[in-house]
Parts: sequence; structure tokens; C-alpha cells
Amino acid sequence: MTVLEDLEVRVRKELGVRLFTVLAWVPERRALRRVHTSHPAEYPVGGEKTVEVAQGWLVTCIEGRKPFFGPDRAAVREVFADHELIERLGCGAIINVPVVAEGKVLGVLNILDAEGAYDEGAVAVAESLAPLAAPALRGGER
Repeated sequence: MTVLEDLEVRVRKELGVRLFTVLAWVPERRALRRVHTSHPAEYPVGGEKTVEVAQGWLVTCIEGRKPFFGPDRAAVREVFADHELIERLGCGAIINVPVVAEGKVLGVLNILDAEGAYDEGAVAVAESLAPLAAPALRGGER
């Protein structure tokens, strides 16, 4: 298994997840590039997001290096342009956690499940798991 596959197993075990992706931050383009996905048909590796997420999300996760927690469908709809696909996959709650190493944002974990599946405790667990993605996002094994 790769580093990110192992991480997905941990996320499933410790939090539960319906959709899990890992995005690498590409600062020169202010873009996020998908490097791992639990749903390759809907969210293929290599796909990129730029203006698809709200500016406030970028300020929170990338610039502020803080998690974004959307506990319900309304929060997901407000921030993500692909909210209809997210809902079709049965997801209505999201935790986005920046992966930070040596003071730099390397990427973001996207952890989604049914509406109401997560709380602040789940966000803390997700934050504790985020550093496990750093080796893969530094360009190592994905």
C-alpha cells in the first residue's frame, strides 16, 4: 500500500468516510491538484480545483492553515461548486484539513460523510492524521 492508501484506511477506521481525497497545493497557480481519491470515476487523480472553492475557504485552509468544518449540506453548498455531486455520493458533511510541514502548506485532506456524521472531535482526529500525508505531498510515495 502507498502512504495515502494507508492514510485512507486510518481515516475510515478512526472517523468513517464516504469520500476521501488528498489535494496537493500548487501555490504558483493557487490551485489544488488531486493526488489521491476514493472515487476515481467522479474525482480522478490529476484533477485540479482553482476558483471552484470559495475565497473564504482558501483563506481558512491555505492561508490560515486551519481546518474547515462543514457539518451539514447547507455548509457544503455554500462553499463547494461541486456540491450536487457531493450530495449524490451521499455526503453532507465535510472536514478539510491542511497538511503543513516546515511551515508550508503542502496540501489538504478532504474527508466527507453523511450530514451530521462529524463533530468538533472528529475535526481534531482529522487534524492528528493530516501529518501522515506530508511524505507523499513532498513528492515521495503516494
